[in-house]
Amino acid sequence: MLKKVFENEGLKARNNPIIKPYIIAEAGVNHEGDMDTAFRLIAEAREGGADAIKFQTYKADTIVVKNSPSYWDLTKEPTDSQYKLFQKYDKFWKKEFQTLARRCEEEGIEFMSTPFDKESAFFINELVSTHKVSSSDITNRPFIELIANFGKPILLSTGASHLYEIQEAVSWVEEKDIPLCLMHCVLNYPTPNDRANLARINGLKNAFPLHVIGYSDHTFPEDMQTCMIAGMLGATIIEKHFTHDKGLSGNDHYHAMDKEDLKKFIALWSKTETLLGSSEVTTHEAEEKSRKYARRSLVANCPIRKGETITEKMLTWKRPALGISPAEYKDLLGKEALVDIAEDTILHWNMFETN
Repeated sequence: MLKKVFENEGLKARNNPIIKPYIIAEAGVNHEGDMDTAFRLIAEAREGGADAIKFQTYKADTIVVKNSPSYWDLTKEPTDSQYKLFQKYDKFWKKEFQTLARRCEEEGIEFMSTPFDKESAFFINELVSTHKVSSSDITNRPFIELIANFGKPILLSTGASHLYEIQEAVSWVEEKDIPLCLMHCVLNYPTPNDRANLARINGLKNAFPLHVIGYSDHTFPEDMQTCMIAGMLGATIIEKHFTHDKGLSGNDHYHAMDKEDLKKFIALWSKTETLLGSSEVTTHEAEEKSRKYARRSLVANCPIRKGETITEKMLTWKRPALGISPAEYKDLLGKEALVDIAEDTILHWNMFETN
C-alpha cells in the first residue's frame, strides 16, 4: 500500500533514483458518472501497471460558487463555468465509492480519491490508507487540518504555490506529526513541456528534507519521458491523469495517459533501472576478467640477479595483473632478489625477501 512509501525504508530511499516510483493513475471523474466505465478504468490502470487509481469526490454546490469562471483550455473543454462542469460529474457519492473501493481490492490495485468537502472527506477516510489534498486547497487551513486529524499520510499537491504558502501548509500538517508527501505540480491544463519545471522537484527536496517528494503531472503523455525524468530526479510518488480513451472530448481525457502509456513507462523504467544497477561503489562480477588481464603487474625491466637490491630502473609495468600490483611499487624498492629473474618476467613476492 501507498503508506509503505512513508515507512523507514521508503524514507531512506526517497531520493534514490534507482527506486521505481509509486504510480497513481488519476482517473478523477473520467468515469463521467458511469459505473461500468469506472470499472474499466480500474481494470486498465491495473493492467497498465499502476500501483493505485485515484478518483475525485465532490459536489458542485460545495466546491464552487455558481458564477465561477473556467481555468482550462476552452478549445478542448468548452464548458466555461466551473459549476456547470462539476455538475456533469458529481453523481458518484458514498455508495458508489464504496463499490469502487471493493472493485479495486478485487483487482489488486489501491483505491484512492481526493475529497473536496467535509462530508466526502469523512466517508473517503473509511476507504483509503492515504489522503490526497489538491493544489487548489493548499491555502485551505481548516480543510487541511480536518484531513490531518484523520492521522493518515497525506499527499499534498503544490501547484500554483509560492514557497511560503507551501511552508504554511506543511506546518499545519506537521502539527499532527503524520507522514507527508509534497507533490510538485503545475496547475495548468495541459502543461506545455517548457513549463513542466521538473527542477522544482530538487527545490522541494532541498526545502523540505524531512518529507517525501512526488510529482503530479499535467503534460501530454507523449513518450512518458516527463514522468521518467521526474522519477530520476527523486519523485517517489508520481500521479498522472488517466483515461480509457484519449480521444474523448472533455477536460481530463485529451492530456491523460492510458494503459498503453502506462505500459510504456513501466518498460522504460525497467530498462533504465537495469542500466542504473546499484549505487554501491564496487566492482561487478563481469569485470573480473578485465581486472585480471587488463590491469598491470610489475615486470623485470632487465635481468635481475639473485642477491641484487631492487631499484627503479629494474622495474616496469605490463599486463596482465597476475603478479605484484604497481600499487605496491614503493614496497618492492630496496628488497633483495632471492632468485635470478629473467627480463620481462612478471614479478611475485616469493621472489624477494620480505623482511
